[in-house]
Formats: sequence, structure tokens, C-alpha cells
Amino acid sequence: MPVMPIDIDDPRVFPAQVDPAHAPLVSLAEAGLAATAIARADEVHRALTRLVLDCMRSGSALLLAEAIAAAPSPAIAKALWRALIAAWAPSWREESAVAATLFALPVIVVVGREPGAAAAEGEQILPAVLHDTGRLAAILREHGALHGNESFALSAALVASDALDVSRLGELMARQRLADDGASGQNLAPTPIALQPGQQTVHLRFLMGTALAAPGAELLGDGGVGAWGMPLARELARQLASSEVSVLALPRTPQSPPAALLQGRAAQRDVGAHLFASNAIRRLRSSVGEPIGVISAHHCAAAPGGGELRLSLSSPLDPRQAEGFRCPLFPTDRVEDVGGGLFDLLRDCRVADVRIYPGVHPDRDPRTGMLLLFKPLAEGFEPTLH
Repeated sequence: MPVMPIDIDDPRVFPAQVDPAHAPLVSLAEAGLAATAIARADEVHRALTRLVLDCMRSGSALLLAEAIAAAPSPAIAKALWRALIAAWAPSWREESAVAATLFALPVIVVVGREPGAAAAEGEQILPAVLHDTGRLAAILREHGALHGNESFALSAALVASDALDVSRLGELMARQRLADDGASGQNLAPTPIALQPGQQTVHLRFLMGTALAAPGAELLGDGGVGAWGMPLARELARQLASSEVSVLALPRTPQSPPAALLQGRAAQRDVGAHLFASNAIRRLRSSVGEPIGVISAHHCAAAPGGGELRLSLSSPLDPRQAEGFRCPLFPTDRVEDVGGGLFDLLRDCRVADVRIYPGVHPDRDPRTGMLLLFKPLAEGFEPTLH
């Protein structure tokens, strides 16, 4: 179901001027958005895709990453990212009988130590290494997860989003070309999952794979998780689990690395918000009754683009008790859509009173230096510090 956008201020800081180094990319993205004819828009998109591909092949992926991060608007960032995904497509590959396709399957991992469990030595992290990739590959083959292709292998290492960051995609494309010649295209180090005592945490990891097929073969798509989703989730959780540590694995659709990165970050944010809301609402209802939700926009130097949304849940019956969720905004996000997702989440959880606090607010209270959240009192809004 589509998200209903809400009216909320954008807390991000967009550059007043485009860096000259980014101008060729930004200018083409702007031209594509301004095009009124489909043929012209397609022409500009192809030109932008060629320029993005040149950046990837010439070792200038960092320049592309900087252009996306410093895009003057989410629409420009989205146009650049669409070109990035298109540049990875097989149609841009050199013709050959068989070509390697590097793909990434986002996995949202929810971990938590069992109540009352003592931390044993070596149990502060989960290694994020899979011990039976053959079983995982068999599940994907059985259900035709790669459009029926069976000539693929999976890496044993689950990697974090840093390994797929835009600045690294040129390197990954080079690995893909090495795989064309029979060398490994998956030699990435695993990223362990940190365990936090007494709480569940949400992590994003990627299951990497390489498939062999004709260069123009369609292996990846935008479809949802198929029949392979549930058995793969169970098998991933089984292989990742440790003693007295609960693991829930939520796999997403196999995609090209840039598409998987975009999909995975959004999925991690959604799962994190759901986990926060369900736990906080349950605690508030069991102690002080129905909660009130407040969505607010905040400057934050550590956040992507310098701003984020925050969701707070509290009750006027207990001014001391309030809980908050920090919601990141990525360069391609429209703030009204992300805020609308938070609003819809609370309505789905049957929170009847959801309020949008207008304006853009500081990261921390200037008097105390503590994180700033808002909760409603009888007289109006009042900051609560954490």
C-alpha cells in the first residue's frame, strides 16, 4: 500500500551551489527531470548512464558518491541513483558467450540475547559467516529465485553496507570482470554483528553471489520475495544463531549491488521503526495507557545530509516516561514520504493521537547538551531529554 505523504519540514542542508566537479552529472540529471517529452527524457537518461559508467570504470566512483551525497535535491539524487543502477545492467557489458553477474541479497538481521543469559567469552558478536552456502543456494535454485538460473555460487561472508557503498562500486565492477575470466568476484570480508546486552538490535547485511549467464540474460528483478523467502530466512537464522542469542533473518530480493544497497537501507530503517514502535507501545500501554506519538525534524551533523526525523512515544500521565526513534534520511528520500511512513506505522499500531511538530529543531538541547525529543503535555509540546 502506498505511503500517504505528510507535511513536514526537511531538516537536511542542501548545498546552495553545485561543486564544479559534480556539475556534469548534476546538469544531466536536471535536464532529465526537466524534459517534457519521453523521448528526450530517455535520451538524457542514457547519456547520464554512460557518464556514470565512465566514472565507475575510470576509478572515479568516489566522485559519483560525493555527487549523490551533495545533490541539491532528493530528485537529483534519485536520478543519479537510477543511472547508477542502469549502468550496472548486463546490456552495458561487453558481448561474450557467458558473463558473470555479481548480485547482492539484502538481509535484515534482528538479534537479541535471551533474557537472563550471561555473556559467554566470545559471544559479544556474531561472526556473520555462513557454514553451509550450498544449502542456501539449493533453496534459491529450488524456487527459481534468479529467474530460473542455477549457475551461481554464494559467498560465505555476510557484508555490511560499507562494502557496497557507491565509492566501492567501481571496485566491485572490476571484481565482476575478474569473475568473467574465472577469478573470484566475491572475496569480501565478513562484518560481524555486535550484540547489545538486554535489547534487540536491527542490522543490515548482504549475502553476495555470482551467477553465470549470457550477458543480456535477466537474472534480477524488482519482484517481491517469492516462495524461497521463508525457508531461506529459517536457514539463515539457523546458521547465524549462537547459544542464548535469538536471531531473526529477513531476506529481500536479489539485486545488483547498487539496487540492493538502496533497498537494504530502506528495509533496515523500516524494520527498526517497527521494532521500536511495537516494543515502546506495548510498554506504555501496560504501564500508563494509550501513548501519543510525535514526529519532529531535527538538524544532526552526524546524520546523512545533516538532518533526520525523530519519532517519540509518551503519555501525559507520566511526564518522565518517553521513548524515541531516530529515523535517518538518505539522499534519495523525500522527507514527506519518510514521515508519512512513520505516521502510517503508528496508525497501523492503533495509536489514535499522532502529531507533527512543525519546524526544524536542534539535535540537542542547548541548555544540557542532551538529545532532544518532544512529547505533548496538557499545555502543548515540551522537550524531553535523553
